[in-house]
Amino acid sequence: MSVLSDEPVATDASRAVETDVLIIGAGPSGLYGAYYAGFRGLRVAVMDVLPLRGGQISAMYPEKPIFDIAGFPSVRGRDLVAALVAQAEPYGPRYLLGERAVELTYDSDGRPVVRGDQGTVVRAGAVVITGGVGTFTPRPLPAGEDYLGRGQVYFVPDAAAHADHDVVVVGGGDSAFDWAALLAPVARSVTLVHRTGRFRAHRASVDKVRALGIEIITDSEVSALHGDDRLERVEVRHRVTRDTRPLPARTVVAALGFLADLGPLQHWGLALNARKIAVDTRMATNLPRVFAAGDITDYPGKVRLISVGFGEVATAVNNAATVIDPEAQLFPGHSTEKEN
Repeated sequence: MSVLSDEPVATDASRAVETDVLIIGAGPSGLYGAYYAGFRGLRVAVMDVLPLRGGQISAMYPEKPIFDIAGFPSVRGRDLVAALVAQAEPYGPRYLLGERAVELTYDSDGRPVVRGDQGTVVRAGAVVITGGVGTFTPRPLPAGEDYLGRGQVYFVPDAAAHADHDVVVVGGGDSAFDWAALLAPVARSVTLVHRTGRFRAHRASVDKVRALGIEIITDSEVSALHGDDRLERVEVRHRVTRDTRPLPARTVVAALGFLADLGPLQHWGLALNARKIAVDTRMATNLPRVFAAGDITDYPGKVRLISVGFGEVATAVNNAATVIDPEAQLFPGHSTEKEN
C-alpha cells in the first residue's frame, strides 16, 4: 500500500479559502469526512494544527497494528491513514495543515468564517469539527527549541530524510520506540534516551528496539544541544549522578507526548459536556451550521472508537449537505450506484 500520509502537506499559501465544508481535524474521522463530502459533490477543506495527516495515529502510534477497524483483521496505523487519504484524493480535498483554527464568526449570509493562526480565512457553507481529543500539540524538549527545524523534530513522517544521520530519540512511549525502530535501518546510529528505567511503550515495542541493537540510555535526559547552522551533537546527563556524556546527533526526535485541550474552540460558544462538544442525533452542535464528530463529541451512550467516528462524520456531512442546500436529499444514495 502506498503510504501517502508519509509526506507532510504544507499549509495552503492562499489566505482566503472558499469551500462548502470545512473539516477541523485531520485524524481518521476528518479524513473520512473529506471523502464523504467529496462523495456528496461538496468542496472540502481540512484544517489541522499538526503538520501531517492522521492526527493522533500519525503522531503517537503510526507503526502500531489496529484491530478494531471494520474489514481489517489488523491494519498498521500509517497504512490506515494512507488508505483514508487515498479514498478522499479523487475529490481534491484542500489541506490546511500546521494551522490552528482560532476564531469562528459568520458572514452577512450566515455562513461560518473560520480564521487560522497562520492567517488563512476560510468561508464555508458548514463546519464539521473532528478534533479528536482537541488541539494536539507536542510537549517541547526544554533543551531543544532553538534547534527546531535545524535538527530537532517531533515527527518522523519520512525515515529517508534522516538517512545516514546519527539520531537521538527522546522519550519512553510508543511513538519514541516506533520512531527508533523505523529509523534503525536507514540511520547511521540510533540512541534512545529516557528519563527513567520504566517505559510507557508496549513490551513488544521495547523488545523490538532491543533486538535491533539500539542503545537505550535510561535515568537520563538530553540537557543540551550543540551545533552551528544545524545540530551536530547533544549532551546526555544522568539524573542522579549528573554525569554528562556527549553523543553525535544530526537529528533529535522529541517524543515526549502531547498536550491536548479544546484550545480556542472552547471560546466559540459551543455547548460543552465535560470539555466535549455536545451534539444531537444529526451531529449538530448548538451553533448554526456547525457539526462535530468523533472523540471530541458527547451525547448519551457515546462510545469513543475510530469506527464510531466514521459513522458520526458521515451523519454530520450528510446533514451539513442539507443545510448548505435545502433542496439536497439527506440520504446520499449507495456508493455502488455511483459511476467510478
